[in-house]
Amino acid sequence: MLTNSNVQTCIFLLLWGWTMSTESRTQQRVKGVPELYKQGSRPHRQRREVHQESHKQGSPVFKRSPDITKSPLTKSEQLLRIDDHDFTMRPGFGGPAIPVGVDVQVESLDSISEVDMDFTMTLYLRHYWKDERLSFPSSNNQSMTFDGRLVKKIWVPDMFFVHSKRSFIHDTTTDNIMLRVQPDGKVLYSLRVTVTAMCNMDFSRFPLDTQSCSLEIESYAYTEDDLMLYWKNGNESLKTDDRISLSQFLIQEFHTTTRLAFYSSTGWYNRLYINFTLRRHIFFFLLQTYFPATLMVMLSWVSFWIDRRAAPARVPLGITTVLTMSTIITGVNASMPRVSYIKAVDIYLWVSFVFVFLSVLEYAAVNYLTTVQERKERKMREKYPCTCGVPQPRSMMDSSYSDGEVNNLGNYVSENGDKEDRIMVQLALNAERNSNRRKSQRAYVSMRIDTHAIDKYSRLIFPASYILFNLIYWCIFL
Repeated sequence: MLTNSNVQTCIFLLLWGWTMSTESRTQQRVKGVPELYKQGSRPHRQRREVHQESHKQGSPVFKRSPDITKSPLTKSEQLLRIDDHDFTMRPGFGGPAIPVGVDVQVESLDSISEVDMDFTMTLYLRHYWKDERLSFPSSNNQSMTFDGRLVKKIWVPDMFFVHSKRSFIHDTTTDNIMLRVQPDGKVLYSLRVTVTAMCNMDFSRFPLDTQSCSLEIESYAYTEDDLMLYWKNGNESLKTDDRISLSQFLIQEFHTTTRLAFYSSTGWYNRLYINFTLRRHIFFFLLQTYFPATLMVMLSWVSFWIDRRAAPARVPLGITTVLTMSTIITGVNASMPRVSYIKAVDIYLWVSFVFVFLSVLEYAAVNYLTTVQERKERKMREKYPCTCGVPQPRSMMDSSYSDGEVNNLGNYVSENGDKEDRIMVQLALNAERNSNRRKSQRAYVSMRIDTHAIDKYSRLIFPASYILFNLIYWCIFL
């Protein structure tokens, strides 16, 4: 028989078993809810993805090739195998010289400086060569384009501008450098440069001159045994903008040449030349230099028509023209280099200055001769005083005396003398005095004519000489 204790134990075990079964079922329900949610949403997601894929396949926008830069296996360094090669050495090291073609597009010719003897030019410099180390596989044979960041990791030609004073690569908004690589390893390297280079100018015909300048390109380290530099398309490798113009020059010609340059310590190098010819515009200098100088010379001739006694008028006129010519000469030389030879404009200005200065000396000569003439006249008046009341006698050989004149002369004769002898003596004395007076008048007239002749002849000689000089000058320098 079951006792009470046994019955209680059985009831406790039953209750404990029922409680445990209930808790296990509750936990299974809680865990099953996310699984059911996931299983229920999965078909919906699959339907959305299928719909999107079908939409992408139907739209032409999504037919573009995928962006390979997002794949870590197709970085530019890995695609070009930059880390697998030593790019500190030129392509084909140890073999024949690598050919590097060059072409140039001149964007602008900014300025020409006569004082510094240089010019400033902005250009696009492009290099072409082949480096098999940069070849990469490509199914569509498309090139890859990079900016200046990759240039520092590969080999590029070490070009520099011979006789350059200043140069820089433009960096707005970034460095103006472009690198384009073909699948077979052909490389295009382009950069935008502004360079100020020296130009040996000859000013012997200034401002009627023509200047020839050149921009020279050369490899700094590689001789002709390692790098063969050449114009890619001959003379067609140089392109210029038709809108290039300068205020003082007319650009006549652009052309290219190639030469070898020798350095005693390193050897022979290929050198490329960009040659251009400039002809100066003369109209500016005609207005600013030649025309004012000519006017000053013509103004100095005005004094030849002014009275020689008007010193306050003639002296300031001569001084003004001389000072003006000095100012013109100083202004022209201030904008020119201090060369040791004579320029064409110097010849014209200094000859004009001599003409102006001679006009001043001409008046000095006239004034001196006038002073000498007045002194002689004063001495003549003191030597031959005026005989008032005595009639002017006539020459005995040319004229006869009337009875009235003889009677007048008879008044000077004493009463007890011989009247006829007295008359003849008096007539002889008067004739001698009259001849001396005529000689002095001839000297006075001749001196007066000589003094006025200086101004008279200068009115013809000065203009004729200056016109002859201009004809010779312009025939030689034009």
